Amino acid sequence: MRADKAATEAGDQAGRADPDAVDEIVAQWRDQRPDLDPSPIALFGRVHRVYLRYQAVISRGFSEFGLNSASFDVLAALRRSGPPYRKTATELATGSLLSSAGVTFRLDRLEQAGLIERQRDARDRRVVYSPLTEAGLAVIEQAIAKHLEYEHQLLTGLTPREREQLAGLLSKLERSIVDAVRAAGDGDGSAA
Repeated sequence: MRADKAATEAGDQAGRADPDAVDEIVAQWRDQRPDLDPSPIALFGRVHRVYLRYQAVISRGFSEFGLNSASFDVLAALRRSGPPYRKTATELATGSLLSSAGVTFRLDRLEQAGLIERQRDARDRRVVYSPLTEAGLAVIEQAIAKHLEYEHQLLTGLTPREREQLAGLLSKLERSIVDAVRAAGDGDGSAA
């Protein structure tokens, strides 16, 4: 029962009364490999679990509008840019973790759905903008409102101060990961 005791201690240390599955995993590794420090699993395991649960909830919201996460992200980026709600594929890729080819694929689908259209720049025909159509603007206006409603509901267990602290810590974690990847010589860390 050493693992159970360790899981309980880990749960208590985290300010929670009941250990969760991640506490159990950490305790099992401590029991099986006492020579290793499995404490990063407590953080990254939870980040991963939170992400999966978050995705499941918001995906349902996106599907109400015939969208998925990727198409929502593109429409949201266009909407956030302000009138005339347009960007090039390169501009969209720069603001996301997607390649230009990945963005182009998503733009193709959004164009087929009538939510964006492709427009060549009058002065430089090589430049292609992808503005929202009226239908696309209407969809993203509704989808962002529903999306934020879901996100607020998901955060009801945290105080405003805790939300701020967690957001700050996650930002710091992301910078730490990017710096570690760069130091290891594996690129800029943007795909990490």
